[in-house]
Amino acid sequence: MNLIIIINEERISLNIINEKHATKTINWVEHLELIAAISSGILIGIAWVMSNNEADTFSVAFYIIAFLIGGFAKAKEGIEETIKNKELNVEMLMIFAAFGSAIIGYWAEGAILIFIFAISGALETYTLNKSHKEISALMSLQPEEAWLIQQDGTEIKVPTVSLKVGSILLVKPGERIPVDGAITYGATSIDMSAINGESIPVSKETGDELFAGTVNLSGAIQMKMIKPSSETLFQKIITLVQSAQSEKSPSQQFIEKFEGTYVKGVIIMVLIMMVLPHYLFDWDWTTTIYRAIVLLVVASPCALVASIMPATLAAVSNAAKRGVLFKGGVHLEHLGSIKTIAFDKTGTLTNGKPIVTDFLVRDGENPDETLALLANIESQSNHPLAVAITNYAADKGITIIRDLQIEDVPGHGIRAFAATEEYLVGNPRFVGQQQTKEFQQGIASALADEGKTVIFMADAKGIIAAVALKDTLRPEAVDAIQILKSAGIFTVMLTGDNEKTAEAIAKEAGIDSYVAECLPETKVDHLKKLITDYKTVAMVGDGINDAPALATATSGIAMGGGTDVALETADIVLMKNDLTRIAYAIKLSRKMQRIVKQNIVFSITVIALLIVSNFMQVVDLPLGVIGHEGSTILVILNGLRMLNRIE
Repeated sequence: MNLIIIINEERISLNIINEKHATKTINWVEHLELIAAISSGILIGIAWVMSNNEADTFSVAFYIIAFLIGGFAKAKEGIEETIKNKELNVEMLMIFAAFGSAIIGYWAEGAILIFIFAISGALETYTLNKSHKEISALMSLQPEEAWLIQQDGTEIKVPTVSLKVGSILLVKPGERIPVDGAITYGATSIDMSAINGESIPVSKETGDELFAGTVNLSGAIQMKMIKPSSETLFQKIITLVQSAQSEKSPSQQFIEKFEGTYVKGVIIMVLIMMVLPHYLFDWDWTTTIYRAIVLLVVASPCALVASIMPATLAAVSNAAKRGVLFKGGVHLEHLGSIKTIAFDKTGTLTNGKPIVTDFLVRDGENPDETLALLANIESQSNHPLAVAITNYAADKGITIIRDLQIEDVPGHGIRAFAATEEYLVGNPRFVGQQQTKEFQQGIASALADEGKTVIFMADAKGIIAAVALKDTLRPEAVDAIQILKSAGIFTVMLTGDNEKTAEAIAKEAGIDSYVAECLPETKVDHLKKLITDYKTVAMVGDGINDAPALATATSGIAMGGGTDVALETADIVLMKNDLTRIAYAIKLSRKMQRIVKQNIVFSITVIALLIVSNFMQVVDLPLGVIGHEGSTILVILNGLRMLNRIE
């Protein structure tokens, strides 16, 4: 029952994270293995009740059905792997042990053995199925069609894969850039968040480079394709995610090696036990075979399996209740060994939305009237900076009257017309570089050094006003970084933003180090270098551009309010976007590792004692079963301590 609750909590958590998108329905086919395992457990319970009521014949029938339903998936997997690798595995050992216990009349023990192993396999399958979904999420963002401009000047929509290098394409406002290329005609603003994660659009004009997957926000442009579709930067992101997912962790490699050795050892011991004692110690054949079967039962790694899973699931449930979703126990295990954490900037350390931090006006101008004029102009644009300025004016109680005619100049700004005046609102290149440098004794340069974006408004006399905007830190960011640093964790910021902005944010947040102007592939390169230096590194991000880095890191952590791709790629999700929860999750992981180690040592010790006692004929089957299952119950109870809150 506890297991069902934990699984349901994970499903509920995933739906909460994605409530701004379409709610995902459960595909029962994907969960068939889990349903079979749980059904097996229910049948075991029914059989146990019947056996207590002296309905032994019916109880055995139910145990057999539980064997078949719960053990089918693992038996099929074990047989296929054995045929493929020509080597016995733990799946086969568990099946032999279960049937061995049934042969000597202990149906319940065999069925429980199958049930525990079936649950473990079902959870592994469930996690694996989920991990493949991010690739399809990434692929859906890559345009499948594009407007090809033919030699006669007409446009035709064609599949992106059919395009050749040198093709001239038309990209309309609101469309995604279909391929990597350069602008040949026109100017616009491009939402680069798919590539660099930054919330503030970038102005692009003739000759500037464009990347597939980014969004054309304003003007219609023509572009020339410079790379094949298979070599675009966006395709590289997909390839990096696939590559990182295919790499097995050191823990997984160790488990696979240990598995083969353990199985071989047990099988050899059982075979020896079936023959050798008869000749060496004069045991009769009944005693020899009986002891061999007992050995097969007590040597089965039931307690060893239970050493990890209950503690892990309890810890996962504990974390979920406090806003941290782990997609599997292995990710919880990895987090405890993290020595370095790399953070994305926009939407991770910061709120992801620009706000007005400074508003400066020309000497002699009325600030409220000037702000009203600027808001009048900006209110007619849907640009993120314009929205921020309009909201700022509204917060100041400024009444906005849309009585001006405006002309959008893509990639530069807005031209507004009054009865006798013309106003320019935009970047320094648009309103006049020299004028912006001279305004308020060069204040714009100082604001830029603080990591702020500065927008100007000018008339015929010069600059009327300057507005500085900045993507501000999350309220808890500074505290979260300080807690991590006090725990001995080195912090790094990897951002696609410029050097000045990165430096300002890193200093404000208390980050140990930073790297600016990162593309997705350079983030991965820097992350790999950190892994080389520190061995275990976590990455925290929220955007599409963070997906390769999240997949490459030892532990990928996504913000709950981030993109679907980031949520699917990451190993861990901060459901409430609370960065301070990272430190809690690390403490949880370290405590879980201590409990798991205790359980493993205890379970191996008990198995070893039972094996020796069986050989010495001190332990008969009932006592062996009590010791075997008793140790299993103890390690489960010890693991369930992970449900308690970590202080």
